[in-house]
Amino acid sequence: MTSAPTSTAVRPDPTVPATPATPAVPAVPPAMLLRELVFGAACAGAVRAAASLGLPDALQDEPATAEELAGRLGVEPGPLRRLLRALACYEVFAEEPDGRYRHTPLSRLLRSDEPGSLRDIALWCTEPWTWQSWSRLDDAVRTGRSVFGDAFGKEFFQYLHDDAPESAALFNRAMTQSSRQSAQDLADFLDLAGVASVADIGGGQGQVVAELLERHPELHGTLLDLPKVVEHADPRLLPGGSLADRARLVPGDCRTAVPVQADLYLVKNILEWDDDSTRRTLRNLRQVARPGARVVIVENLVDDSPSMRFTTAMDLLLLLNVGGAKHTLGSLTSLIAESGLRLDAVAPVNPYLHAFSCTVP
Repeated sequence: MTSAPTSTAVRPDPTVPATPATPAVPAVPPAMLLRELVFGAACAGAVRAAASLGLPDALQDEPATAEELAGRLGVEPGPLRRLLRALACYEVFAEEPDGRYRHTPLSRLLRSDEPGSLRDIALWCTEPWTWQSWSRLDDAVRTGRSVFGDAFGKEFFQYLHDDAPESAALFNRAMTQSSRQSAQDLADFLDLAGVASVADIGGGQGQVVAELLERHPELHGTLLDLPKVVEHADPRLLPGGSLADRARLVPGDCRTAVPVQADLYLVKNILEWDDDSTRRTLRNLRQVARPGARVVIVENLVDDSPSMRFTTAMDLLLLLNVGGAKHTLGSLTSLIAESGLRLDAVAPVNPYLHAFSCTVP
């Protein structure tokens, strides 16, 4: 009969420093958490106020008091201290023991001169019309359609054009800001082996095309978007620009036609309308593309994403403003199959974007 193994106590090595026990993080009581959630507008409003006032730019590398910052900004020190205190709760700025405030990684992203700045995006997502739209989310859920026209008497983009030109300009800056970083990530992601020409369908001002042309001197690129968008394309792509000799600008609506031939087609963050518009875009592309051409569809997903809070919030804002929606992995895969494209792979580009790599049969 085999005897049971004898338990042997292991004595700690006195030459090895003891690892301190990690203190247990107390759970936030549900009632407190819910109170914080329903006051979420205060957080968004505080971030907007900081960006609008220029507070992150006023705070330099050295910590400063609320009084010092108030003097630089021409505002009242008392309310500014209260704003800083609220933001510090979310790690946007941090308070030193002596009462001075310093930058954090989050507050630096609100500076206008910070690489990868999110200042314009923060302002765009908290524009005055957004508050009115969010208050009607229950109506949008009941009806399944945009409520923007009910609130403002005009459809979203028409309202920006007619009644909110400053907001429209901010939208363009925010989209450019967002596209600049994602263009670099996408350029890192794409394998252009065997690709002589690339077309960005609905590519905005063309940051992705410009980034790709900068990196690949042998590549030719086409940008297709609405006429007013193409008119204000990246200066490098416009006549006289540094990349103009290898760039083609095509005004048009991809839901109507895709009059472009290329080895690789990019379709990034535009399949967010109703499913019929998405079907028409993919059908138009499928009809014009040569067999063997590659199609890379890039989207924010509302599943299979480490940035779910961000992507689901954008999904709801699309519902409010234009009646659109972000895709799930399943919904976009289904539409791709329906279009006749062959889906080869799905992979993350960065924490926010997934690429659906397809081939034209």
